Amino acid sequence: MDFNYHLAPANDPKQMKFSDHYKRMWPYVQPYLFRAIFAVLLCIPIGALDAVIALALKPYMDIVLVDKSARSPAYIPLLIVGFTIVQGILNYAATYMNAWVGSKITMDLKRSLYKKLLALPAAFFDANNSGIVIQRFATDADTACSGLLENVRLFTSRIFSSLSLIGVLIYNSWQLSIIAILVLSLALLPLAQVRRMIKNIVAQTVKEGAAVISQYNESYSGSKTISAYNLQQRMFAKFDGTLRKIFRLGIKMVQRTAWMTPMMHIMVSVGVAAVIGYGSYLIVNGSITSGAFVSFITALIMLYTPIKNLGKNYNAVQLSFMAIERVCDVLDMESDIVNKANAAAFPGCQKSIRFENVDFEYIPGTKVLKNINLDIPSGTTTAFVGNSGGGKTTIINLLPRFYDVASGKVSIDGKDIRDIDVHSLRENIAVVFQDNFLFSGTIRENILLGKENATEEEINEALKMAYLDDFVAGLENGLDTDIGERGTLLSGGQKQRMAIARAFIKNAPIVILDEATSALDNKAEAIVQKAIENLMNDRTVFVIAHRLSTIQNADKIVVLNNGEIVETGTHNELLSIENGVYNSLYNAQFKQKNA
Repeated sequence: MDFNYHLAPANDPKQMKFSDHYKRMWPYVQPYLFRAIFAVLLCIPIGALDAVIALALKPYMDIVLVDKSARSPAYIPLLIVGFTIVQGILNYAATYMNAWVGSKITMDLKRSLYKKLLALPAAFFDANNSGIVIQRFATDADTACSGLLENVRLFTSRIFSSLSLIGVLIYNSWQLSIIAILVLSLALLPLAQVRRMIKNIVAQTVKEGAAVISQYNESYSGSKTISAYNLQQRMFAKFDGTLRKIFRLGIKMVQRTAWMTPMMHIMVSVGVAAVIGYGSYLIVNGSITSGAFVSFITALIMLYTPIKNLGKNYNAVQLSFMAIERVCDVLDMESDIVNKANAAAFPGCQKSIRFENVDFEYIPGTKVLKNINLDIPSGTTTAFVGNSGGGKTTIINLLPRFYDVASGKVSIDGKDIRDIDVHSLRENIAVVFQDNFLFSGTIRENILLGKENATEEEINEALKMAYLDDFVAGLENGLDTDIGERGTLLSGGQKQRMAIARAFIKNAPIVILDEATSALDNKAEAIVQKAIENLMNDRTVFVIAHRLSTIQNADKIVVLNNGEIVETGTHNELLSIENGVYNSLYNAQFKQKNA
């Protein structure tokens, strides 16, 4: 199956039905259904009470202003104030309840999205930058949830307000009601075109918004590189260009949608003018009273006022729906690295690890590994060397199933790793990368990532074996020293030894060392190499080495070139091959060292 992990927004996003948006959000609404329904029910009297003021004006105007009766119904002003107070209290309660439910739903949705993010394979992160990930996994969740609940509240109150006010209109004059409802229908027609007009702009805006986030992240992570190469002006120009694109998209959005509000103002004005003109005729003919007319006009204005701003609200609704669609796209993504229904536990590594006729490709049709066959006895050290891009890192990334083979298989003690539970498999493999990621927090917290329930004795042993014990002992807060984001307060050698200590405490039978010393100076490398030798004892070890001097004692050295195995053997065996690839690599490094 060909898995596409690109999240860049499409120019023509799929359109879901109105009911689909709420159907997809239902699992997140369901746990808070009672409160959500309560919040919606509160909106019914909030909307319906709008009709009270308009309805109360008819008897008041007829008795006081037309008949000029001294016995004016004084309760009517008090009634209006009382209903308004009740409406205000209900409005506060509905707003509070919506905020509570909306926040809960947003948290649950973000949990699901983050859980999905953690389950996605390495190929996903190869295909998407940090800006797109933040946009699609965090920002869209906020937009989707806040818009969903707010729109439910808004439309519920508006619907019942409109129904109650239309009832007042019909009660006062069915003739004028026909005019008012006809104008209202014509004013709402353009809303049907909103999505078609803005969908491409929204997709491009999301993409450029993600680019801004990525540029902030790059500026933070690459601050030293920016300073070292005087890239400030170039980075600013790139950032400024993105902002200009967002500005142009924002103006396009205004051009395509801002006309709706003034157009609705005009339509509403036409409706009010028509009602006033025809209403005056009906008053003169005695078809309606002056009080009924004033009540009708009040209800009409109360009905039309929110309609005039409905274009802006409807745009927000569409943005919320589009965010829900993008969230659904993410939630529907499936990883190709999954457990089989009958996945077994890790079988141990007592015999051997085998690569049998393994092919692999990042891009379909372009092979990175070609017919790899290896038999690696347990407890031995195998080193991979070769030209850059030859497939060294790729081959060891297959073992913990960061990627799956295109054809062939990788097995441990005869068991295909695709038949082994992924968590169990990775629990038994420790990896030390060239650039190990350290999390913000303390030394203790980072080491315990290898084994959460490790004892103090195990921690101290790991520190000793990684040659970190003296360093930690010299710190004021010892193991509880904060190392900064990504370990910025540590040197390169200290970071590597932290990663080695983390691997030590995991105590996995299989160890992968991916150029663990290539970025270090000679002094730091010497210390780290000692720590690595401790880690390698009594384990099955895979080493990717740039410096061939570090792998001379390996049980087997595999030379890769353009995705194929061209030589295998011990250090001495490979050196004895005249004009061999390993021989050439070693002699080149030896001459460089002497020079």
